[in-house]
Amino acid sequence: MKYQKILILLSFLIIGFIFRLSDHPANFSPILSLALVAVYFFSKRISLALLFGMMFLSDLFLGFYDWHLMAVVYGSLAIAGLLGYFLKNKLTIGRVAIVSLSGSLLFFFLTNLAVWAFSSWYSADINGLIACFVSGVPFFKNTLLGDLFFSGIFFGSIMVWEKYAVTLLSRVARSEE
Repeated sequence: MKYQKILILLSFLIIGFIFRLSDHPANFSPILSLALVAVYFFSKRISLALLFGMMFLSDLFLGFYDWHLMAVVYGSLAIAGLLGYFLKNKLTIGRVAIVSLSGSLLFFFLTNLAVWAFSSWYSADINGLIACFVSGVPFFKNTLLGDLFFSGIFFGSIMVWEKYAVTLLSRVARSEE
């Protein structure tokens, strides 16, 4: 069963890497969902290494940007991904939705705060902060939709696999006897 989990996660990571390099709506991405899946299956260290590895490899192709903002993006994904620990004890559709929504909100808040703090795009006062968050709302819509969509696909696949894998594998074993 351990090898199936590794195969599933590697498949999801390849999908995330390819998707990140493809043409897609801004912020409609499987990355946070992949971080949640990695934390669900593996230890914190392994899941963060997989997330950062995929992000770094795809950034080699996409290009790097201001290191302050990159650090916050990577850190926000890691922190949001750690919410996947709330799914370890009981994986349900409701929990997946709540964790995905929480991760989206956390990512939105931290990355917009970083854009306001580290860029010269907005004034360094409350009006600039408000303008930054207002400007981020269209991106948040895509972030939220992407996180819910991909979490639904990935965790839905996992739920189906966990429910039916044992039955299917036992049938295959019996038919081989």
